[in-house]
Amino acid sequence: MDIKPKKYLGQHFLIDEKISERIAESISQSDKINLLEIGPGTGALTKFLLHENIDLISYELDIESIKYLNTEFPDLTVYNEDVLKIDWTKIFVGNYSVTGNFPYNISSQILFKIYENRTIVDEMVGMFQKEVAERICSGPGSKKYGILSVLIQAFYNTEYLFTVNEEVFNPPPKVKSGVIKITRNEIVKLDCDEKLFFRVVKAIFNQRRKMARNSLKSLLGDEKIDHVLMTKRPEELSIKNFIEITNMLESKIN
Repeated sequence: MDIKPKKYLGQHFLIDEKISERIAESISQSDKINLLEIGPGTGALTKFLLHENIDLISYELDIESIKYLNTEFPDLTVYNEDVLKIDWTKIFVGNYSVTGNFPYNISSQILFKIYENRTIVDEMVGMFQKEVAERICSGPGSKKYGILSVLIQAFYNTEYLFTVNEEVFNPPPKVKSGVIKITRNEIVKLDCDEKLFFRVVKAIFNQRRKMARNSLKSLLGDEKIDHVLMTKRPEELSIKNFIEITNMLESKIN
């Protein structure tokens, strides 16, 4: 069965089995795990995930791909639903890991979804556009450091695993890809209001060239914070700094 990649779904089918196997081997499997695969497509990665120690559930939007997967992997549980719209707390009973060769057009949304479900998602090993993969793993001082860098690294340890060239996909994308691994750290709760933290991080990075005090005017209103951190630009602020700013802001607006 010949499955044609669909542009509107952002499909680029991985055709190099060695890369699929390498991704699968990067997933922690010391014990039996629950694993969510997003966008299995033609099952290039799926075939390396069908182990007795993995309880695998896949979500795929493409009906044609689902028919193929059901034929090739009759024991696979695959749902034809938008993974961005479902309740992730109901996918498994208990915590789980996430993997996939993620469509570029929803990769950032997947990361935000992981952030929202950080209490139940223990690990993610996935392929992204190289620029996005590098951004997630970048720290302060880097021009690639951004909103998702801070949000993900606040709760996960991040690791850039390897780069994937364009020619191993059908059709080849216009840019390189990168595979990363994020693993839940020991932080249960940030030492601040987490909803306000999210708003602070977004507000500051949405105006990258401005100092924090100018970026936060919409949240501060007529209030002012006299602190050296408020003179910093986004790439100069660590996660700890963002927490400090959040607490200072909360004391002013409440």
